[in-house]
Amino acid sequence: MIPYGHQDINQADIDAVVNVLQSDFLTQGPVVPAFEKAVASYCGAKYAVAVNSATSALHIACLALGVGKGDVVWTTPITFVASANCALYCGAKVDFVDIDPQSYNMSVDRLQEKLEQAEKGGTLPKVVIPVHLCGQPCDMVSLHVLSHRYGFKIIEDASHAIGGRYQNKPIGNCYYSDITVFSFHPVKIITTGEGGMALTNDERLAGRMRLLRSHGITTEVTDMYHRPAEELWNYQQIGLGFNYRMSDIHAALGLSQMKRLDEFVVKRHAIANRYDQMFSDIPVVTPWQHPDGYSSYHLYVIRLKFGKIEKTYRQVYDALRTEGVLVNLHYIPVYRQPYYEKMGFIAGYCLQAETYYSEAISIPIYSGLTDVQQNYVFETIVKLLRG
Repeated sequence: MIPYGHQDINQADIDAVVNVLQSDFLTQGPVVPAFEKAVASYCGAKYAVAVNSATSALHIACLALGVGKGDVVWTTPITFVASANCALYCGAKVDFVDIDPQSYNMSVDRLQEKLEQAEKGGTLPKVVIPVHLCGQPCDMVSLHVLSHRYGFKIIEDASHAIGGRYQNKPIGNCYYSDITVFSFHPVKIITTGEGGMALTNDERLAGRMRLLRSHGITTEVTDMYHRPAEELWNYQQIGLGFNYRMSDIHAALGLSQMKRLDEFVVKRHAIANRYDQMFSDIPVVTPWQHPDGYSSYHLYVIRLKFGKIEKTYRQVYDALRTEGVLVNLHYIPVYRQPYYEKMGFIAGYCLQAETYYSEAISIPIYSGLTDVQQNYVFETIVKLLRG
């Protein structure tokens, strides 16, 4: 069986975790701040807040930006549901902007059209969440310009994209956004087992997210409310937060993996380049790459040219998995999920997203994928498509 994604764990990673297990602190110790510092330094951001998942990071990012009841958040329909759910957690509404047919990221043209209409109706979004799908960066310059024109904040959902670059600068520097979010799930570029991180250049936002990840509790005397001198207060809850902390065990794995981040991305590029060459004469569309970006290649998505294939989407998908090529689908448009359909969204709401959904399959790509495995993936697909 060849999965679409897989973690790469070496002895140094194991040793790093064992060292924490043998230390005095399994959580709330020194390793989480060290991991935060390493990621922030790599990306060129001022502040990083580690949490137990990228979903948690998206949630506290929305809350830190003041998202609440009566607000609207926009994101792309081609993403994992967490990119939209985070707005609902805050009591806000969510809407979707169709994708660009080449990059599969949020379409700047569709966004501008939607903003123009929303301005007329007084329904502009408070936050827009572009997603760097597959690790390819969005057109952040254009999004940044629109954010100033229409007054919305930007959260970059870079769950797929650590190690990628935009305009030759690391994704995560927050130059064109308020907050950037990473995921460290096992199939991502680096892993902490489970975990996520929010980066920002705004000290105030970083402080709010740190409070939100740990019950709204502070141990900083300067942040505490005045109490009688004879009373002992070594912490205070000054807001309502959550238990979203990352443990030192998880952070130790992430800190160790950071040492190989660039190596992982280079390997993924080599695999992607080889796929590009292999599929050049096959009835599929391979991933287009914008010249301003350097993808982390979290995913390698092909689109099937059904006019030249005598099989259905379901037949191709099922047959590949039967042959041990565990392809996947990234993603079903979020608004097509039953939960969102109950809100009134219907099929056809975003036409480019629907077209993509009817053709896209994620094939295996991860740093440990061997040439032999890659050959098998390619040969199995070719055999099936040529039938």
